[in-house]
Amino acid sequence: MHLVFVDHRRWADFADWLVIAVAAALPWSTSAVGVLIVLWIVASLPNLQFAAVRREVLSIAGGLPVLLWLFAGAGMLWADVPWTERFAWFGSFHKLLAIPLLIAQFRRSERGTRVFFAFLVSCSTLLTLSYFLAFWPDLTWRGTHSLSGVPVKDYVAQSGEFVLCAFALLPIAFGLLGKRLWLALGICALVALFVANIFYVASGRTALVVVPILLIFFALRRFGGRQAGAVLLCAAIAGWLIWQSSAYLRTQMELIPGELQRYSEENARTRIGERLEFWKKSIAFIVEAPLLGHGTGSIKHLFHKSAAGETGASSLIPDNPHNQSLAIGIQLGSIGVALLYAMWIGHLLTFRQRSDSNNESSAGVLTRESLAWIGIVVVLQSIISCLFNSHLFDFTQGWTYVFGVGVAAGTLAHCVTGPQLPSLEKTKLIQVIGDDPS
Repeated sequence: MHLVFVDHRRWADFADWLVIAVAAALPWSTSAVGVLIVLWIVASLPNLQFAAVRREVLSIAGGLPVLLWLFAGAGMLWADVPWTERFAWFGSFHKLLAIPLLIAQFRRSERGTRVFFAFLVSCSTLLTLSYFLAFWPDLTWRGTHSLSGVPVKDYVAQSGEFVLCAFALLPIAFGLLGKRLWLALGICALVALFVANIFYVASGRTALVVVPILLIFFALRRFGGRQAGAVLLCAAIAGWLIWQSSAYLRTQMELIPGELQRYSEENARTRIGERLEFWKKSIAFIVEAPLLGHGTGSIKHLFHKSAAGETGASSLIPDNPHNQSLAIGIQLGSIGVALLYAMWIGHLLTFRQRSDSNNESSAGVLTRESLAWIGIVVVLQSIISCLFNSHLFDFTQGWTYVFGVGVAAGTLAHCVTGPQLPSLEKTKLIQVIGDDPS
């Protein structure tokens, strides 16, 4: 036999770069992200250490997603639908298992900042292309959506990514104002371009709700008291100016009353009416099985039964009710909803810390407070947007949450406590060749 050396450090580096590649690909391609995630899992296998994974699974940030996944797996047992549908919906929960793995990986790694930088650069490139399409409407190629300024995917995913970038950059810009003024002004300009794209070019209505809530939270967290009031007053004035100058924004908001009226009077299939119909039926489904729900994979079956003989909005058979709490509640009842909110709260608590000194440790250009803020933005955006969508079950938004929380929590832990476990070295593996006992 002979000795084979496995270079765990090289595999760890490869896994880090694959996560960076995932972050860069997320705004652009679902197929590329899917391939990269599979490669990342394969590259991570040689470095999986039981002690490291066990520590994260037993923590709040890593353990609660696993607990929700386990309960979803158990939920397949009492679902009254074919097993193919049960497994298909159970697959929507699988991405949660990546959170403890990412935390364990980036607790060791020095490349957490590069993941966020790759996402920012990728979104900035998408922003440039979005403006290009919006300013040259006569181009033959209009992207994958009929709405001008949406080159790939859809306006909901694009505006959500731009919101993440804009608010992740805010504390960095303010932190640099007294140190590197021109860089701070450049970052502020980039933030303004992201925000302007949301309000003037293309946006989902969810983003229009997320922006003011995140702005209020940022002002209170960063400044507090009178300064926060002054910031919010300036933001309110800016919001009024945007409202007056953005025909796109006014059109989006002015459609809402008409959609509500058409739904209430005619049961018409409008954007607002469809959601209200889904929510009304979903609440009725949850009341029928309040504790454990109807089982994993039961959503479409229940909507199909309720749509029999109906017309208009009532005849629709959605794959999900466009609300994360309802999507979980229908399948897993109040216990599942409690686990969902426990996970969100647990992740918010993971990022609750703030800097307590001017010499705090950092990960590259990001301080601990900036990392914590990025994590908060990812979680808060998910909570707010999931009031109107089932984004944890969607591909782009779901994986953005998983990688955002996992990498931010792991990098923050690395800054606070260090790796704590022995560094990765070459490990000897014995491979037997033939029958030679030597």
